[in-house]
Amino acid sequence: MFLTTALLLCFSACISTSLGQGHGSTSSSNSTYYNPILPGFHPDPSCIFVAERGNTFFCASSSFNAFPGIPIHASKDLQNWKLIGHVLNRREQLPRLGETNRSTSGIWAPTLRFHDDTFWLVTTLVDDDRPQADFTRWDNIIFKGKDPFDQASWSNAIHFNFTGYDTEPFWDVDGKVYINGAHAWQVGPAIQQAEADLDTGKVGEWRTIWNGTGGLAPEGPHIYRKDGYYYLLAAEGGTGVEHMVTMARSKSVHGPFGSNPGNPVLTNYNTTSLFQTVGHADLFQDADGNWWGVALSTRSGPDYINYPMGRETVMTPVSWPKGKYPIWSPISGKMSGWPMPRSSKDIQGVGPFITEGDTLDFPPSSPLPAHLVHWRFPIQSSFTVSPPEKPNSLRISPSVLNLTALNGNYAGPTGQSFVGRRQQDTLFTYSVDLSFSPTAQEEEAGVSVFLTQNHHLDMGVVLLPAGAATAAFPGTKQPQNVTVGGALIPHVRFRGISYVAVPEPIVAPLPAAWAGQVLTLEVKAFNVTHYAFSVGPAGARSTMQTVIVVSNQPVSWGFTGTILGVYCTSNGGAGTTPAYFSKWRYTPQGQFTD
Repeated sequence: MFLTTALLLCFSACISTSLGQGHGSTSSSNSTYYNPILPGFHPDPSCIFVAERGNTFFCASSSFNAFPGIPIHASKDLQNWKLIGHVLNRREQLPRLGETNRSTSGIWAPTLRFHDDTFWLVTTLVDDDRPQADFTRWDNIIFKGKDPFDQASWSNAIHFNFTGYDTEPFWDVDGKVYINGAHAWQVGPAIQQAEADLDTGKVGEWRTIWNGTGGLAPEGPHIYRKDGYYYLLAAEGGTGVEHMVTMARSKSVHGPFGSNPGNPVLTNYNTTSLFQTVGHADLFQDADGNWWGVALSTRSGPDYINYPMGRETVMTPVSWPKGKYPIWSPISGKMSGWPMPRSSKDIQGVGPFITEGDTLDFPPSSPLPAHLVHWRFPIQSSFTVSPPEKPNSLRISPSVLNLTALNGNYAGPTGQSFVGRRQQDTLFTYSVDLSFSPTAQEEEAGVSVFLTQNHHLDMGVVLLPAGAATAAFPGTKQPQNVTVGGALIPHVRFRGISYVAVPEPIVAPLPAAWAGQVLTLEVKAFNVTHYAFSVGPAGARSTMQTVIVVSNQPVSWGFTGTILGVYCTSNGGAGTTPAYFSKWRYTPQGQFTD
């Protein structure tokens, strides 16, 4: 069903049968909520409850090449989630993020934990272009901080050696600290463990503690101690539709771990559910002692074709009887679970709540909003909020590279002039006003639905020879077979790149009546499968022209999720003309949840 934003927000007032009763005064009678809890590009969730910090829940998620990276969302009620900052927020913390090659590289699968009044985050920076057996492929790192609401409190990366990924810390009752991780599965699939010093990154000998149940790529390990057992949770089956959550347990943290005869404990494989690829999970308790699970999922249905928001965070109630394995409720759009904590938006932090749209006017002396991201590190000087010559706009200087960059995978040290926000709604309208006066051939500025360097759909204003057009706007003369050449004039151009077929580029001369005007560029998801790209003079919606309606299949792929943003590039030329973007609007218009 389609849920409007207003309906999506109303679930704090809904009543439903719960799995059980809360044990304290923090719960309300509501037990109904909707998945995903973190919509859009928020994969590989790791969540904790920290009573010492005002009974607050914190969730971290993967960010791959996006910067700032490793977003942290906080909630008091498991319903209203607010972006409070990013663990990776300064270049000096992890300079190598700027060197990654391949769009599937970058930050994989963080684990967030709280111990000894300190927040710890353990993760892996992956160079996905390097061989699996090459130990330099895996840069395992530790961040620590005292206050996740203060981004400056997060440390620089502490590195440790491990030929694998999905690493997590675990503190045993005897005071010893371990790191668990997934060995490079194409070399030797195994969950491994080593004693560790988290302050220095020194690790002991790695030893295998479990090989999984035989599913592809055992990964994402988390250990929990309960009722005299060490429970080991993992993901198997790969991150596609066969993804699943499995568990094992042992009387010793070192194993041997025996597999749960009821595995998998959570999966939507071989179902017709909209929610597929369910896996890579974590477990946490609320203030009443109730257990909850989080996992990644795609709203792709079993056909696994149209899912532009990629891998998102979903939540499920979990019943964990004493001495037994936990029982996970299957993932669906509308969930009934334990009584929820009382609704509260009493959360500090720099970012918006997850269900909010954007009304950005870039006032003077303001930073870029916290939820806007770049692809790898930006050239900071290329982005100026409210420049003196055009207040209340975002000035972007062109990068030599466009969004595809060198080869669809690598961008080198020069960076790309791109900034955007995650698509978080099935239906939305995203628009910006553009003031741009290009003077050199191939100077271009516009909007993009960006998944990766090799999967994006772009519409912009570009300076091209008069004979370059392939189409025309209604009411203007249709171009003939004209040899490219002659005067340089502004055109509107749509083009895309993907591993699946994309439409041929559309190049239309800017109508003479629009010359010198500020233009509104718009992307609208009007159903679950297609975007409409439109352009027209700002403030005159009746004259907007739809350039193309295009499937979202070209940006439904991989590990991440779509980012809606703006770019400015010289497309390899020498142009230096900046673009000015203003009246940035993102309006949620509905979620598809069932």
